[in-house]
Amino acid sequence: MASTTKTKPTSSSTPISSQNHFGSLLFCSRCGDLLALPGSDEEIVSYENQTITTRSHPAAFPSSLRQKKTSLVKHTGDVEKKKVYVDEMCEKCGNERMSVKTMQLRSADEGATVFYSCERCGHQTRLIN
Repeated sequence: MASTTKTKPTSSSTPISSQNHFGSLLFCSRCGDLLALPGSDEEIVSYENQTITTRSHPAAFPSSLRQKKTSLVKHTGDVEKKKVYVDEMCEKCGNERMSVKTMQLRSADEGATVFYSCERCGHQTRLIN
């Protein structure tokens, strides 16, 4: 849950500092925001010592990148449930059928790493292409 803190304006009779006043522009000394200049008959608004906290859910700000990431994660999970088998002999128990999966663990211009797993004894081995 995202949280932001804003301040509530209060009135004050503090004079405007010349360091925050550039030409006809007035800037907030804390955050640098451009402020409206008060008229000669108006009080200066101060944002000190007043705190308001607002909260929002991440879904309140939709993001195409976040949606794409979510759809890719779901797709990857579905693929991992399917096992692929090959006719390779297990070095440990002699079983002639092993499950196989590949992963790109190095740079894209190098071959993938192939992982073999024996369903009978659980022995695992890998082949680096």
